[in-house]
Amino acid sequence: MSKTQKVTVVIPAFNEEKTIRSVIKSVKPYCDDIIVVIAKKSSDKTRDIVASMNVKWFVDQGFGKGNGMRLAISKINEGVIVFIDADDSHISKDIPKLVKPVLEGKAGMVIGSRFLGGSEELYGDFNKSLRMFFSICIAQVINWRFSTAIMDTQNGFRAISAKIAKKLNLKSNHTEIETEMVMKCSKKKYRILEVPSKELMRKYGKSNIVLGRDGWRYLWTVLRNLV
Repeated sequence: MSKTQKVTVVIPAFNEEKTIRSVIKSVKPYCDDIIVVIAKKSSDKTRDIVASMNVKWFVDQGFGKGNGMRLAISKINEGVIVFIDADDSHISKDIPKLVKPVLEGKAGMVIGSRFLGGSEELYGDFNKSLRMFFSICIAQVINWRFSTAIMDTQNGFRAISAKIAKKLNLKSNHTEIETEMVMKCSKKKYRILEVPSKELMRKYGKSNIVLGRDGWRYLWTVLRNLV
């Protein structure tokens, strides 16, 4: 790609053998490099498929998505990092509009907002509606604390300057890392923008986020980053 900065797409993957190939193919036109972070706990053929596709990959330490994302950040020293999920729920052609404000120095991080672009995943049954309500509550607390106006603090589809990502000193091992990134960017006065991006329904399997199990992690992440 003809850019002054390198764009690296990072794809965390946990048991996504049915979609990982199509996700890798879909992001290739929009980046210079791809790193797939395979969960140590994956038990399907995700690793075999990725290894056959001539992309960089490594296995995380087995602690969760956040652990894999932090390891990827440690391996990328320049340019822009784009995080995208391996379940094929994000629209790869939206990558340029996430990356552009970072490349132009207009933002430190850009989030693909489901609240602006729509979501097939956050609506439907009671559990999905509860997750949406919980997400809105977290966003309101963050906006109150940092005088921001971010609607979607938790979507995993986002672009961030590699240099800024390294300065955040991220600690989370699970999906709450996205919330931590938003709070630490806000605390350090790095500008965060949102662009509309529709979230599609997962084609296979189900979300690994269980509110009853994971909710406390989000709450703790918010509380420890309020000061």
